[in-house]
Amino acid sequence: MGMQVGNGGGDDEVVSAINTTPLVDVMLVLLIIFLITIPVATHTVKVNLPRDMNQPTQTKMSNVVLAVTADGKAFWDETPLKDQADLLEHLEKVAVVKPQPQIQIRGDMKARYETVGRMVAACQQAGIYHIDFITEKPKTN
Repeated sequence: MGMQVGNGGGDDEVVSAINTTPLVDVMLVLLIIFLITIPVATHTVKVNLPRDMNQPTQTKMSNVVLAVTADGKAFWDETPLKDQADLLEHLEKVAVVKPQPQIQIRGDMKARYETVGRMVAACQQAGIYHIDFITEKPKTN
């Protein structure tokens, strides 16, 4: 009684099925990596941002100048605005004038973007089509 050699064992059979568990694991990891990196890649697109070496705007009497100070106060020409509703009321009055006046926004460099964004949103809500931002030319040495 010795060891059996040959085909009678059963443990040495060749398995013809492929184990797909490691393949599925790798695919799931790759999917997660792509889902995480794609939004990051789309938000870091390299673009050439505009410089403020633009053509000077022509000031006309019909232009409306909106100003935002560093502390967030808003002005219609030189008149202080109480709130967003006051701004919208002024804008709706000039939006019906033909031709529509040009709105020029002068935002202090230290003003919050939110305040300027609200002004632009109010202009859009009132139906103003032409909005400009007033900047200064950079100092040259």
